[in-house]
Amino acid sequence: MNEIKAKVLVVEDEEPIRRFITLNLSAAGYEIGEADTGEKALAMLGSFRPEVIVLDLMLPGIGGLEVCRQVREKMPETFVIMLTAKGQDTDKILGLELGADDYMVKPFNPIELTARIKAMLRRSPHFKTENYILACDDLLLDLAANKFFKNHSEIELTPTEFALLKMFMENQGKALERNEMLNVVWGENYYGDTKTLDVHIRRLREKLEDNPSEPEYIKTVWGRGYRWQAGTRRSKP
Repeated sequence: MNEIKAKVLVVEDEEPIRRFITLNLSAAGYEIGEADTGEKALAMLGSFRPEVIVLDLMLPGIGGLEVCRQVREKMPETFVIMLTAKGQDTDKILGLELGADDYMVKPFNPIELTARIKAMLRRSPHFKTENYILACDDLLLDLAANKFFKNHSEIELTPTEFALLKMFMENQGKALERNEMLNVVWGENYYGDTKTLDVHIRRLREKLEDNPSEPEYIKTVWGRGYRWQAGTRRSKP
C-alpha cells in the first residue's frame, strides 16, 4: 500500500473548515472522505475504511467523543486526531482517554496537520516492515502481525499504544525523556501537550500491568519521563 493513497476521513460540520482541511490533505496526496455529522462518519467506516480520522469534537447529533468511542470499538487500528476549540481541556482529556491518538486546537496550521498524519502512518500496521517479536516475561509484541499478547491472550492496543510499547520494549532499562518519546511516536517537532503522552501511558498501564497503580514494567522517572523496568529479549517468530 502506497502512503499517498492512505485514506483520511474528515469529520467537521463547519463547511469552510472542512473544505480547508480536505483541500490541503488532497494536495498532500491523501484520498479524502467527508462527513458533516457523527452519524454520517460512523456510517462511512465500513465502506471507506480510513487509516486516519480528523474528528471535530463539537458535532450535531452524535458528538465527537461518542464517535471516537465507537471508532475504537469497530476499527482499533485507525488513527484519530481530534479538533478542539481553545479552553476545551476537559474534552481533550476525555477524548484521549477514549482512545484518540492526538488533538489539535483550532485554528491550526494545515502543514502541521499533514505532518502529524504522515508521522502516524509511519507506524501504521499497513506500512510496517518489521518481522520480529519482542517478548518480556508473559508479554509478547508481534510486530509482523501487529498484535500484543499477555499470558497468551490477545489484548487490543491502539496504534499509538502499540508504538509506545514497542519503544519501551526496545529500550529496556533506559530512561526515556518525554520530549524524546513525543518526537519518536508523534513525529519530530511535535507541538502538542505532554499530557497527551501521560494519558496514553496511563491507558497502556491499564492494559498490561497487573496493578496499574503500582506498575511493574512502565516506571515513572520523576522529572524526566518513563523507563521500561523488566529485561527484554528479541526473537525471530
